[in-house]
Amino acid sequence: MNTSLHAGTPIKIAILAMGGQGGGVLADWIVDMAEHAQWWAQTTSVPGVAQRTGATVYYVELMPEAAVRAAGKPPTLAMMPTAGDVDLVIAAELMEGGRAIQRGFVTPDRTVLISSSHRSYAVGEKAAHGNGIADPNKVIEAGREIAKRFLCFDLQALADEAGSVISASLFGAIAGSGALPFAREDYEATIRRAGVGVNASLRAFAAGLQAAASAPAAPAAIDTSRPLPAIPETAAHPRTRQMLEELKRDFPPQAQPMMLAGLRRVLEFQDLLYGREYLDHMRDIRELDAQFGGAAKSWALTAAAARYVAVAMAYDDVIRVADLKTRGTRFERVRQEVGAAQEQLVYTTEYMHPRLEEICGTMPAFLGRYIENSPALSRFLGRFFRKGRFLRSGTLSGFLMLYALAGMRRFRRGTLRHKTEAHSLHNWLKLISDTVHHDYDLAVEVVNCRRLVKGYSDTHARGDSKYQRLTLAASQLLGSAGAASRLRALRDAALADDQGTKLDAMLQQELKPAN
Repeated sequence: MNTSLHAGTPIKIAILAMGGQGGGVLADWIVDMAEHAQWWAQTTSVPGVAQRTGATVYYVELMPEAAVRAAGKPPTLAMMPTAGDVDLVIAAELMEGGRAIQRGFVTPDRTVLISSSHRSYAVGEKAAHGNGIADPNKVIEAGREIAKRFLCFDLQALADEAGSVISASLFGAIAGSGALPFAREDYEATIRRAGVGVNASLRAFAAGLQAAASAPAAPAAIDTSRPLPAIPETAAHPRTRQMLEELKRDFPPQAQPMMLAGLRRVLEFQDLLYGREYLDHMRDIRELDAQFGGAAKSWALTAAAARYVAVAMAYDDVIRVADLKTRGTRFERVRQEVGAAQEQLVYTTEYMHPRLEEICGTMPAFLGRYIENSPALSRFLGRFFRKGRFLRSGTLSGFLMLYALAGMRRFRRGTLRHKTEAHSLHNWLKLISDTVHHDYDLAVEVVNCRRLVKGYSDTHARGDSKYQRLTLAASQLLGSAGAASRLRALRDAALADDQGTKLDAMLQQELKPAN
C-alpha cells in the first residue's frame, strides 16, 4: 500500500515519541534512506515540555528527485505538520497516537497511522485518586474510524525480545505497512549505515515488518482486565494453608480471588497474625452480607470489602516504603527498565520528603502523640523536615538506612501511625455495619469510598480529608431517596480533582437544608 504521490507534493510524516524512545533516530533513518534513494528530505522537531507531560513531534517531508526536476526549482518544505495534511503518522506509544488524532494529523482519506499498543502512563494517570488510567480502547476506536489504515500492536515488546529499542521495530512496521515507496533492502541498508547495535536493530526491524505485514485490517480491542491469582492448592506454612482453606470454604466464590490478593498483601505487610485479623474482619462482613444481601445481591458487599479492607490494613507508611525500595525484585526491575547490561552498575537515587507527621508516625504512639500535641516542639522539629533529601539506595550507607527502616516492621503495631489507621479502620467497619442494616446499596458505596485513601505524606492527607467528608455525607444521606447513587456521585467528584473543590460544591448542594 504505497502512499499516493501528487505532482509537486511531498510525502508528509509525523512521528510522536517521548524522550528516550528514539524518535529522533527514527526520523534520521527515514531521511538517510530517502537521500540514498535520491530523494529530497527534511526533518524538524518540536520538543515537548517533559518526558511524559509532552512528547516530541518529529516532522519529515520527502520528495522524489524526479518531481523536483519537473518543477524546475528546489522545493520549499514545511517545518511543522498541519492538521489534515499528513500521510503517515507514527506513534511510539498508544496515547501519543491519540494525541495525533486529537491534533487532526490523522484523516480518513489519507493517513496511515502506526502506533505501538503499549502504555507509558502519564503523570496525571499516576497521580489520580483511585484508578486514573485512561481507557486505551478509546484510542483504538478513534483510530479505526479516523485513519485510512490503522496498525496497532506492541512494538515495544517486539523490540525488547530482539534486544533493541522501539525505533527499530517502528522502522520495521513502516516497511511492513508499505506506506513508503522503498524496498526492504533500503531500510536494512539504512540500519547498517548507522553502525550502532546493527544486529539487534535488524532483528527488531524484521519483527516489526512481519507484524505489520500480517496485521488485521482493524486492530482488536485491548483486554484491560487484570486476572486475579488462583487460589493455590498448597502453601509453605501450615497456618497459611489453614487460612487458604478457610477462604475457600467460608467465603462466596465472587469474593475469593480478590480475598486471596488481599490476604497476600496483608501477610506481606505484616505477619500471619495480621492475616488472621484480615480474615476475621472479612468474616464479619460476609455475615452481614448474608443477612441483608447475599446471593441476591451477588455478594457485592463482601466482594468490595475484600479489596478495600486489605488496602486499609496494609497502608503506606515509611516502613512499607523502605521495605519496597530495598527489595531485590525492585533493583532488578529498575535494571530492566533502564536496559542495563549484566556488567553495568546501576545506582538508584531516591527522593525522600517525609513530613514531621511521618516521623511521628514511626515513633511509639505515646511519644509521637506528645510531639504532635506540642506546638512548640512541632515547630522546632518541623524545621528539619521542610526540604526533601536525595538518598542513593544502591550504596551501602543508603541501603542500610532504608533496610533498618524496613526492619521496624516488627514494632509497627506500637507506632502512632498504626494506632491511627486501626482507629480509622474500626470506625469505617462500624459505619458499614450501621449502614447495611438500613440500606445495602449505600453500604457498598461506603466500602468503595475507601479507595480515596492511599499513598503517604501529602497524598494521603488529601485523600483522607475527602474520605472523611464522604463518610460524614454517607451518615447524613442514610434513609434518603437514591442515597447510594448520590454518594457514588460525590465519590466521583472527589476523584475528579486533588483539591476537592468539585466535591465541596456538590456537598453544599446535596446536603443543604431544605427550605
